[in-house]
Amino acid sequence: MNIWHLLIGLGVAVIVVALGILVALPAARRRIALAMAGSFSLREKQLDPRSWIQVLPDDRIRLFVPKAEMGQGVHTGLAQIAAEELEVPLDLVEVVHASTRQAENKYRGTFGSQSISSLYDPLRRASATMREMLRAEASLRLGVPPERLVAHDGRFEIIGSLERGISYSALVDENTKWQVPKEPVALKSPDQFKVIGQPMPRVDGRAKVTGRAVFAQDAHVEGMLYGAVVRPPTIKAVMRSAQPGNAPSMPGVLKVVIEDGFAGVVAKTRDQARAARDAIAVTWDKGRLWQQSDLVELVTVGGPHAINVQRKGNARSVLAKDTSLSAEYRTGMVAHASLETQAALAVVDKSGVKAWTSTQAETNAARDAARALGVNVGQVEVIPTLLGGGFGRKAGSSDVSAAAAEAARLARAVGAPVHVGWDRGEEFRNGYVRPMTHHKLSAKVSGGRIEAIAWQEASGDSVLGFSPNRELLARVVGFDPGAARGAWVYYDIPSRDVTVWRRHMPLATGQWRGLGLVPNIFPIESFMDEAAHAAGKDPLQFRLDHLASDADGRRMADVLNAAAERAGWGTAPPAGRGRGIACCFYHGTVVAEVAEISLDESTGHIRLDRVVAAIDCGRVINPDQVRNQVEGCVVMGANGALLEEVTVKDGRVVVGGLAEYPLFTMGDTPDIETIILNRPDLKPSGCGEPPIGPIAPAIGNAFFALTRRRLREMPMSPLRVMATLKG
Repeated sequence: MNIWHLLIGLGVAVIVVALGILVALPAARRRIALAMAGSFSLREKQLDPRSWIQVLPDDRIRLFVPKAEMGQGVHTGLAQIAAEELEVPLDLVEVVHASTRQAENKYRGTFGSQSISSLYDPLRRASATMREMLRAEASLRLGVPPERLVAHDGRFEIIGSLERGISYSALVDENTKWQVPKEPVALKSPDQFKVIGQPMPRVDGRAKVTGRAVFAQDAHVEGMLYGAVVRPPTIKAVMRSAQPGNAPSMPGVLKVVIEDGFAGVVAKTRDQARAARDAIAVTWDKGRLWQQSDLVELVTVGGPHAINVQRKGNARSVLAKDTSLSAEYRTGMVAHASLETQAALAVVDKSGVKAWTSTQAETNAARDAARALGVNVGQVEVIPTLLGGGFGRKAGSSDVSAAAAEAARLARAVGAPVHVGWDRGEEFRNGYVRPMTHHKLSAKVSGGRIEAIAWQEASGDSVLGFSPNRELLARVVGFDPGAARGAWVYYDIPSRDVTVWRRHMPLATGQWRGLGLVPNIFPIESFMDEAAHAAGKDPLQFRLDHLASDADGRRMADVLNAAAERAGWGTAPPAGRGRGIACCFYHGTVVAEVAEISLDESTGHIRLDRVVAAIDCGRVINPDQVRNQVEGCVVMGANGALLEEVTVKDGRVVVGGLAEYPLFTMGDTPDIETIILNRPDLKPSGCGEPPIGPIAPAIGNAFFALTRRRLREMPMSPLRVMATLKG
């Protein structure tokens, strides 16, 4: 996400830079946090239908989209939106992720659960406009007024003369002269929808099942070679010198490239390239050898540079006189662990650079490749492939090497196409991770309610590290808006205060599914549970009692009640199980989840047995897609809550492979029930990230219900469970 664009969109840059009034900074910072806590969306732009929609001779519609398909089903949802307004069957829509030289440079980048929500209106209008342009052409060809034509299944039929008609494909040839409507065209009434809102099959499903789908690891051109790049041995290592060593004489090696702190090999096979890479003689300054305890000490609340991001009433004054409840929480670093690691294929010749890569931000990949070669970004075309998972890892980073840039550098050096594919060790040790966090919460609980609450949060960067204006932004904004996502008290409490600290961590940190959502919802929803028990109240009713009476409060109450009712809240759980509840508001979506767990007290292993999730993400485009996103979030969030953690020892990330980084198997996956509260009166909102927020605190709250002991650190690993039970 480009935070500078966010600042401009909010007017903060104008306030701070143009006016230079430093006293406006605190209010401006809270405005940023409020926007990030709510449903932030990019400024809507008009799409040129001729750029994004192509009618093919065989009656198919080719839809160019600026969003990555990384398993979330977004291409299917976008195809449904286009098919609806174009009046064509979904199976005739072919979705292509536009390259950086195709279509307009609008809505590029896949992040923030905004693929459907940001394109819903623009894509509907573009598709409807194309439909009317086709209607105008059909009117000329058939010699009847446009109002006598009805669009149906990719053709126009004449009202009252159904034996005459013409297909869309027959209207598009070299003689077609488009008549662009002067006025905005009418969109279909929602009560006429036949495709939007229906559970449709995935448009990419057949290609993936049959093996025809192309991911970056699959990209191939004739004469392709393989590259491998030297990586630093520690998180702060700097290359001082490099010599080819024995690499040039090793089997299959065609080129050893050493330049500007970069060292790599091109060979006939991937194994040969990696073996030769390891033979390059490199001298490193390893820098400070950080330990895990150093990072914990670094990421701790307190000290200078505190930034207040939410303030209502005077919580500090109230709590200075009476603090009845306080608690500390920590969350660890987590890797993305995508099924597909970083990969790219590059071709460099006189015409420029072509790179096939799995990326969430094709413009960033083009920029990185151009910078690596010292050429204009206009000379680089990035062709996005399907992604084997992304979760923010494939959005690019100014601090972390990009596969497209590496492949381009090696391809130019050897004069042939080069494919670079990272191995799992490179991905864990040389990528970036979700930063660790530390939280202190305190509250005054009286008369069954919270009168005042204060929240202090410290975190590494989630998005500031991705900006070319990082230091300027850091000085102006003072905190990382991505890391602070979710650090917002959305309950209706008279006095509330949230303060954050930005800690610059020594290893690369960045966006991870939901940015700060998981690390921040864990403490606030756990603390609400603690406050409920301190007040002697049912955790569900306690939350309901603290919701605002506005539309968002009513939506939250609806999902809480729906999840609780389906889960059997208020009844005894099965023997040996505990239930916990949590909720969150994110990207305009409200979601609540009830977790049911059991515990092996001899090992400390928590088993997640059942999850009931209720979600309101506005108008639903494809209920299957929403359900899949909820299930994926629950599994990924639960895995991070119970098992995943990246640690550092002697300046190096410890984990180097999946064998050392436990992930849920099918046997670990709980029964998941999803309740979708369709809201056709609202526009679609995000569903790829919000459901990951509540699962960790729901598990922790269920643990308390079962044991009367509280887990306040993630992951809630067996070791921590045993220590808590003994304590």
